[in-house]
Amino acid sequence: MATTDRQATTLALAHALSAAERGLAVIPLSRTKLPALRSPHRDDPAPSLCHGACGRLGHGVYDASSDPARVRELFAAAPWATGYGIACGLPPHQLIGIDLDVKTGTDSSAALRELALRHLFTIPPTVVVLTPSGGRHLWLSGPPDVVVPNSAGRLAPGIDIRGAGGYLVGPGSRTDQGVYAAAPRTAHLAPALCPRSLLRLLLPPPRAHHPTPPSAGGHGQGLVQFVLGAHEGQRNTRLFWAACRAYEDGIGPALVDPLAEAALHTGLSEREARATIASAARMTGHRP
Repeated sequence: MATTDRQATTLALAHALSAAERGLAVIPLSRTKLPALRSPHRDDPAPSLCHGACGRLGHGVYDASSDPARVRELFAAAPWATGYGIACGLPPHQLIGIDLDVKTGTDSSAALRELALRHLFTIPPTVVVLTPSGGRHLWLSGPPDVVVPNSAGRLAPGIDIRGAGGYLVGPGSRTDQGVYAAAPRTAHLAPALCPRSLLRLLLPPPRAHHPTPPSAGGHGQGLVQFVLGAHEGQRNTRLFWAACRAYEDGIGPALVDPLAEAALHTGLSEREARATIASAARMTGHRP
């Protein structure tokens, strides 16, 4: 490894440890801004969505930790890392990232100002990270009982949202595009509380309620409740187990929507939930 790369890795680890001291969960990133550790399931015939349940490293944002010993372990396993990512949606900050991108024909900063005027909110003083392309990342803090999803351009063209399951490139990271840096006079700030009217814009519209079909019976309701009781780190495992039991008992098709709905309440995205249920169907010899 070149001296400059070793220096970049050393600096990235130092910045990551500093972020961890502030309670932010971090992972090592490569110069491409992707997680530096490859998935341990990359060669599996049917890659799983265990999100770290297997105990090995390489599950992206699900490896993120604020424990210094764990952070050092992650970087030791990825000595080529030149940056670090900060996981969003985790306590104590429940970080929400407002990514104001710079794209041809869009002015994301103006779009955010227009939204602020229309919905009567202001962005309080908070951490701002300047990106190599000229964009900005605004760090905000969400309430502990709200799951903000990731989105791209849904709020307005050029505005992407980093929420639960996403991450932000941390200041001090070196990438192929350049260095990420905290804007002057913002590095010492804590992520400001997200204005309530902005928070409402970040949440998906209410979903139609999908009660457990009567044909599924009490057992089906029990499987749905089993998924609803999942904590972070076991959401996918519980969903996969419940879906397998449902298909084995002949009620899988009737429980697809209720199980997916329950998984959404625990913080999984609809894509993740339905992919896990489909995997369970295939595993048990059924068509998704």
